Parts: sequence; C-alpha cells; structure tokens
Amino acid sequence: MVDDAEASGRPRKAPTAFRTISEVAEDLQIPQHVLRFWETKFPQLKPLKRGGGRRYYRPEDIALLRRIGDLLYTQGYTIKGVQRLLRDNGAELPEAAEAAPDSEEPEAALPEAGQGALKRAIAELEELAAELRALATLQPRLG
Repeated sequence: MVDDAEASGRPRKAPTAFRTISEVAEDLQIPQHVLRFWETKFPQLKPLKRGGGRRYYRPEDIALLRRIGDLLYTQGYTIKGVQRLLRDNGAELPEAAEAAPDSEEPEAALPEAGQGALKRAIAELEELAAELRALATLQPRLG
C-alpha cells in the first residue's frame, strides 16, 4: 500500500517539524483562508512567520487548530464560544469527551444558567409552533 506522504509526492516529515499553511490545510481539511481568519479571531494562534509572510505552524499550533476545528465544526460551538473557552481555560481546551459528555440531552453540556435559558427558549418555541398549527387549521386551503 502506498503511504499518504509518498502519494502526495512529499517526503514524510518528523512529528516535531514545522508545517506550512498548505500542509496544515491539507492535513486538517480546512481551507487556508479559514486558517488565516482564525489567526485574527484567536490570538493564541501564532504561527512563526518568515520572509514574505510565509507561515510555519508548530505541532502545538496544529493541535490547537485541530481542537478549534473540532469545537466549531463537530461540536457546534460558535467562534465566540470557542474564544470564551480559550479565555477561561487558557490554551487548554476541554477534550471532546469533556466538552460534550455522553448524554441524550444536548443541554447537559451547558452550564446550569445556559440550561435554564435553553429550556425557556424551547418552551417558547413549542408554544409558537402550537399557535401556528392552530392558525393553519383555521386558514382555508388555497387552491
């Protein structure tokens, strides 16, 4: 079987080697412009910049990018939510299992104050849905 590094035509780098933005983008399957945008939103991301503005990512930068991508794309956090996690927890982001414990209820991962707000919003939406269903039954069917 052909190795991924061999298939791409690039030699395999050591795990501690710095990576270019194109290598990181390919590895994480995140477009380069998104990685650059995240640098503006997350001051903890500081790739080394060389002449001409070329970025070189350290292994810890890549680990942080991987966690940010997971929180944004898999766990459904917003950018502000991830910024808050980084601010509150320093550079240490909760692991996927800690951030979203196994539970049937999605609000279980929220703080108690967030759970109450979520439950109130759900109740309000259910009331609105019931009102809309009632109105729909009153409306004569349009042709």
